[in-house]
Amino acid sequence: MQNFINAYSWTNIHYLLQGLWVTVEVSVASIILSFIFGTILGVIRYANIKYVSAIIGFIIDLIRNLPLLIIIFFTYFGLPNLGFKPAIIEAAILAMTVFESMMIAEIVRSGIMAVDSGQMEGALSNGLSYWQGLRIIILPQALRNMIPALVSQFISLVKDTSLATIIVLPEMMYHAQIIYGQNTNYIIPMFVALAVLYFVVCYALSLIARYFEKRMSYSK
Repeated sequence: MQNFINAYSWTNIHYLLQGLWVTVEVSVASIILSFIFGTILGVIRYANIKYVSAIIGFIIDLIRNLPLLIIIFFTYFGLPNLGFKPAIIEAAILAMTVFESMMIAEIVRSGIMAVDSGQMEGALSNGLSYWQGLRIIILPQALRNMIPALVSQFISLVKDTSLATIIVLPEMMYHAQIIYGQNTNYIIPMFVALAVLYFVVCYALSLIARYFEKRMSYSK
């Protein structure tokens, strides 16, 4: 018990919360960017544009089957050899965005495919173009159905930020390692604190998703 009391000193908690802020910062930026790019890529792949959709599909399948750790490693250590040297936080956001965009693209494509084909036929018969029907009629319905899958993916994204410790991203896991590296008796207390903080962030994200899901269901 004394180890827990000592481990949870204000200095350690404050240091851990600084890491939490970086985790939230990277997660929010990656969620917003990956949702935007993932939606665009998913729509393009679904639209079956000659050559373009096939190329996008190949890239999506390629990146989805790579470990995120390799993408993070390449972003920070490989890109400088190509003339672009991102900062640590920028590299983490870029790697997370690239990887998660591919995951979300598949969720979006599957969500659109799940919408009844008669919806598009109805849109076309009412004078809308294919792209107008997709944007105005199909995509809103698909997004409503995709909320659970998207939330699950975003929660995974938050937890995956811990992998960025490989490039010394000063997020929660890295700060916890610094703390228990100075005193090995703090290992268990730090992992308990990490579990609580990750739970709070992920649960808050799920509550926000439930709120929007209810709002969208009321607007049907």
